[in-house]
Amino acid sequence: MIPIDVLAGFFTVTVLLALAPGPDNIFVLTQSAVCGRMAGIAVTLGLCTGLIFHTTAVALGVSAIFQASELAFTVVKVLGVGYLLYLAWGAFRAKPEPVQQNSKVDHSSLIPLYRRGVIMNITNPKVAIFFLSFFPQFVDPAYGPVMPQFLQLGVVFMLSAILVFGSIAFAAGSIGDRLSKSVTAQKVMNRIASVVFVGMALKLAAATR
Repeated sequence: MIPIDVLAGFFTVTVLLALAPGPDNIFVLTQSAVCGRMAGIAVTLGLCTGLIFHTTAVALGVSAIFQASELAFTVVKVLGVGYLLYLAWGAFRAKPEPVQQNSKVDHSSLIPLYRRGVIMNITNPKVAIFFLSFFPQFVDPAYGPVMPQFLQLGVVFMLSAILVFGSIAFAAGSIGDRLSKSVTAQKVMNRIASVVFVGMALKLAAATR
């Protein structure tokens, strides 16, 4: 087991990293503002589910493949860029929806958002390489078997992401609830979301190992 003080230090660092402007928290912010806080929570849970994949990959050493193989890194990167551009096109074409008083959240619509978060996270090879370079700094064979330590760090990382991204979702969702009452504001938010997706795609396309 990793000592509590080491886990506390790791948690503090990961919270600060989650707060720093980046593709994930900007994605949560825009989706919360456009679709509401529950949409942001669904995306957050999706992103964190993707972290399970990366944590397991690092623990098993699979992520080393992305660092060693240019082809593997490029294939995953192209898939990620294509998916982001697909989301950008969808947001650009989205039409404003009429505001319904006292309308309930359609939970079936949250599943695609959750899935979107999972796919976005898994198809970002930079996350896997980040985990591979960041986690070992907090792992020590003196604490016991290495694989359980990686899994512990992954759980703490996910908790920090849920805390930060969830807070962003609630804050942005409150603003989005007000803006959604305006058709013009909805159009603007959809266009902004489209631009954000394109920006994320360009950033990922420019990423190198």
